Amino acid sequence: MPSGRAASFSSQESTSLAQYAYSAIRDRILKGELKLGAPISRRKLAAGLGMSLLPVAEALQRLEGEGLVESRPRIGTRVCEPNADDIRQRYEIREALETQAARLFSQNASLEERQELKKTAKEMDELFNRYFNSQTDPESLYAIHNYHAQLHRRIAECSGCRLLCQALERNHVMVFNWLYDVAAERPPLPPRFHRELIEALSEGDPEVADRAMRRHVRYGLENILRGINHQNGWQAGDGIPREKASKRRTSAASNFRKSKRAS
Repeated sequence: MPSGRAASFSSQESTSLAQYAYSAIRDRILKGELKLGAPISRRKLAAGLGMSLLPVAEALQRLEGEGLVESRPRIGTRVCEPNADDIRQRYEIREALETQAARLFSQNASLEERQELKKTAKEMDELFNRYFNSQTDPESLYAIHNYHAQLHRRIAECSGCRLLCQALERNHVMVFNWLYDVAAERPPLPPRFHRELIEALSEGDPEVADRAMRRHVRYGLENILRGINHQNGWQAGDGIPREKASKRRTSAASNFRKSKRAS
């Protein structure tokens, strides 16, 4: 019978392997290597990662709890394939949490934090613009999305509300934005997309900050829905066939500009 120390070591090793498997599988999903709806073989993953089935099963269970993978009888485990309503609801949660973060940022962020975020937003726009102009490798795009998630996380941190930050993390707000963004292969963003957001948040007016963040989130949503609609043949929200839905769509960029003028 193993000693207490040996059992503890075994438990720690299992936890470490499960964490490694979790990170590796999650990264493959966020890089687009495992696409929405792609089947997942536990045996192949275990063999590729050089470990037993147990830590892989634990990792997949955790990813299922977070909504990134799903398991169904007679189908097995696969990357979650959301429908249009799923995506809209995810974005409704994101909009609610991030607009509140924007309002609090406008009131509570220090001058140093505002300057920090302006610098980060400038770098963010430069990275996205460079990517869209040159179509860099998947690893670079992964790094860009990671940086993008950090930018939005920092807005919440500078809001001064710890529980709001936790709510954003618990709901995996930026993880799903990242996942859908990669899956939809969205078109280029406006050149100053993130700079304009942070400039509005830094004015000190909660209403201005709220409107700016709402525009920002909704612009991303419409592009993602359009991209996934194009790939999968469904219209976001109401199941209208793609060929009919195309008559009802307008340019997201045009809507974004109109909303800015209206505000």
